[in-house]
Amino acid sequence: MSKNTIRYPSYRSGERKRGIGDRLIRYKCALQNTISDVLRAKGWQEVKEDGDFDFYWAEVGWMREYFDHCYLEEHVKINHFRNHYELTRKNLMVKNLKRYRKQLERENGKLEASKCDFFPTSFELPSEYHIFVEEFKRMPGTIWIMKPVAKSQGKGIFLFRKLKDITDWKKVVKNDTYRRDDKQEEREAPETYIVSRYVDNPYVIGGKKFDIRVYVLVTSYVPLRAWLYRSGFARFSNTRFSLDSIDDTYVHLTNVAIQKTAPDYDPERGCKWSMQQLRQYLIAKHGIDKVSLCNN
Repeated sequence: MSKNTIRYPSYRSGERKRGIGDRLIRYKCALQNTISDVLRAKGWQEVKEDGDFDFYWAEVGWMREYFDHCYLEEHVKINHFRNHYELTRKNLMVKNLKRYRKQLERENGKLEASKCDFFPTSFELPSEYHIFVEEFKRMPGTIWIMKPVAKSQGKGIFLFRKLKDITDWKKVVKNDTYRRDDKQEEREAPETYIVSRYVDNPYVIGGKKFDIRVYVLVTSYVPLRAWLYRSGFARFSNTRFSLDSIDDTYVHLTNVAIQKTAPDYDPERGCKWSMQQLRQYLIAKHGIDKVSLCNN
């Protein structure tokens, strides 16, 4: 399907209507997984190939290649916003958070900008390697965490205390090129990473690290309109927290894909709590007033 021949949804006269007005909702789904199962279970009409649709669960590649070259009627919904990667890629999210903090300081002063302290000091490598090194030397003994910007499930993440652990990026910045010379074969550029100051004093439950997975549906950015799904969950590490071994992913990461490979992982118990379980624990430990204050 070429960019110039993309069809867009329209209403046809004589259709049996149910779902929108009184006609069936038509959907397309680029994935064959739980998403497609849910859409099918709703009783909606699945559209193949070039058929008209009301809702499209699209892949990121479709957004990049086709979105700017097709016309969609106002009622049509797609699961991505244009330029969504400005928030979903780790390096671009950090860039935009820094930009937002500078904007707050410029418009409302340093006090207001200081409220934007919910993310750690972070840099993109290799592009900000020299700036990172200056900060690294200013904070000797600090533990840092490296994350590839475009991977998930804990892949490629590691902690370090010494610059020698990230020499690949240093070599690239020093040479300022990915080609050794004309006679030698081209070598690949190192993967882009985000390096952040590691939170070495996390709040733990039962001695274990955890994070909270919350699902939010954003239907508009201007004005901002978001819907919070109440049934999120907490993900726990399998091993009690300690800084004695920063190489142990079962201690420092909470990704289920990592934790379920631990030798002593119990699949019956798992490493998750529901939001209700987490809230009950926090209320029992800290009191309902403090927990309600956090919720607000």
